[in-house]
Amino acid sequence: MLKLDGYDEAILGEATVWHPRGEGKGADRVDTLIYSGDRIAEILVAGGMEFEDAHEFISFNIEGAYVGPDTPIIVWATRQYHEES
Repeated sequence: MLKLDGYDEAILGEATVWHPRGEGKGADRVDTLIYSGDRIAEILVAGGMEFEDAHEFISFNIEGAYVGPDTPIIVWATRQYHEES
């Protein structure tokens, strides 16, 4: 499983994701980590980043980065950030 460096405190758990191999070829089971987007933002703010900058960083550098089938999943407990966008 891929881990996001520096955000272990934001790990919520694991998920099993099925990725199709192609039409009629079945799917591969991939285990991936689930992170709290809210907690990642708190970690960034505690490190000196402004709230808005933290959310922009998460959106561009974490949510926007696909690094393969075991790319970590980011979940948000609140909708505030996404409604502001």
